[in-house]
Amino acid sequence: MRQFGGPISSLLYLLLALSTRNQAGRILVYPVDGSHWLNMDILLRELHERGHALTVIRSSTSWYVPEHAVHYSSITVTTSHASNLEDREYMAAFLKRNIEIQRGEGSMLSFIALQKEILNLLTEAHKASAEMVGDILENRTLVQSLRDARYDIILTDPGFAGGVVLGHYLKLPMVLNVRWITNGEGHFAIAPSPLSYIPTIGSQVSDQMTFVNKLKNVLHFGIGLYIDHFITRPLYQGAVSKFIDRNANVYTLIQGADLWLMRVDFAFEFPRPTMPNVVYMGGFQCKPSKPLPADLEQFVESSGEYGVVVMSLGTLLGSLPPEISDVIASAFARLPQKVVWRNLGKRPSTLGNNTLIVDWLPQNDLLGHPKTKVFVTHGGTNGIYEAIYHGVPMLGLPLIFDQFDNMVRLNARGVARSMTVTALDVDTLTQALRDLLDEKKPYRQNMRKLSHLHRDQPLQPLDRAIFWLEFVIRHKGAAHLRTESYKMPWYAYHNVDVMATFLGFVGAIILLFTITLRALCKAMCQKRQKAKLQ
Repeated sequence: MRQFGGPISSLLYLLLALSTRNQAGRILVYPVDGSHWLNMDILLRELHERGHALTVIRSSTSWYVPEHAVHYSSITVTTSHASNLEDREYMAAFLKRNIEIQRGEGSMLSFIALQKEILNLLTEAHKASAEMVGDILENRTLVQSLRDARYDIILTDPGFAGGVVLGHYLKLPMVLNVRWITNGEGHFAIAPSPLSYIPTIGSQVSDQMTFVNKLKNVLHFGIGLYIDHFITRPLYQGAVSKFIDRNANVYTLIQGADLWLMRVDFAFEFPRPTMPNVVYMGGFQCKPSKPLPADLEQFVESSGEYGVVVMSLGTLLGSLPPEISDVIASAFARLPQKVVWRNLGKRPSTLGNNTLIVDWLPQNDLLGHPKTKVFVTHGGTNGIYEAIYHGVPMLGLPLIFDQFDNMVRLNARGVARSMTVTALDVDTLTQALRDLLDEKKPYRQNMRKLSHLHRDQPLQPLDRAIFWLEFVIRHKGAAHLRTESYKMPWYAYHNVDVMATFLGFVGAIILLFTITLRALCKAMCQKRQKAKLQ
């Protein structure tokens, strides 16, 4: 598919890149581990190519962030409290518990148990994040070296707010690589977000809500408020009060960022109000596919006219419980297509001859292969955008976090089917796969249209992100794009004070009118009584 203005815009961007290369800056990077690091690293590699000097702050317990790399230098902070998100065994156990709880789908007790599991996970992860930034700020030698480095900006992911706290302490212009913040979706912190048509995380509703959907949406918004006020703010408040401002909190620090590089676009996300300092870079990690390794190419080509199904559960979750894997393997075995399945767990006992199990797969290159017909995914944002970019319909098996809400968006676009992992059976899963593979069904056509919408932009998402990031460096911030509304108390933001004054004024007039009317009536009555007596 041709991208609008592609050659011209690319040439213009190249000229801009060459003209601004001598303005390359020093960037302090404070990432979040796991899959968030994978997309942060894409930005870093591009910034390095542009000549910027990068310094990454990482934990000594980091799962994904390498200490040594050719495109950045690192500062490793020794931490005593490792985040549970950096522990593969913990995440595997967390997934297992969540699946067990989801088996009781529909009951209030299972809902409460699931929320409790998520809150416990978030509490421990934010506690580790808060302790790490506290350790950094207490280390006067390290802080002085950070000051002496004279960084131009800090680039951080606000899913965990250590980088936000450090950036404000160092008084650096702040750029966020963001979709999620400490308590939910990023837009809710800075843009008007009416709950009547803006879904919040966990609600699993679209932008077209029934009354019951709205109730669900408000409930999950309330859960987000609970997380903000009773988990994340208190955990970071010690460092915020001691080193920045007693009257600030981690939520207002996030709201004060100069630029938000948002990892979605409106081909995928529902339409909603936004702000001028939000730059949409959904799919910035996507790129044309490269040739597959020889053995994998041979397997894919052996599928003939039927093509290939690709399955991957992402970087954080590599496998499912054996009983679920066996169901999936049985469904795959019924298909005439070949299957490439990244599975780190026990080999399924029902595996068919058409299925290749691998520990790793070149996901982008497979999705871009002309023989790939369907992508079976857990619903992570990175994989979703690669499938959209290459025009591959999806079967979603969401497991945790935002994956359920991501699949709601894809279902609404008519490009995917979503199934509950705990309710899978061979027949329904096989039929869902056959529906997605059927060219007469609308899924592939809808996905091609969505892919075209996503690609039809005057500038590549990664180029747009880098331009605005460098814009902040050149202008030492972007305060002119940032609303100061977050500094207003809630009653002023919602004009409660104005309405109260107006209602008070109207009430005073009505009261005065009533008193005056009663006085006139009383005077007239008294006058009549005197007249009768005379």
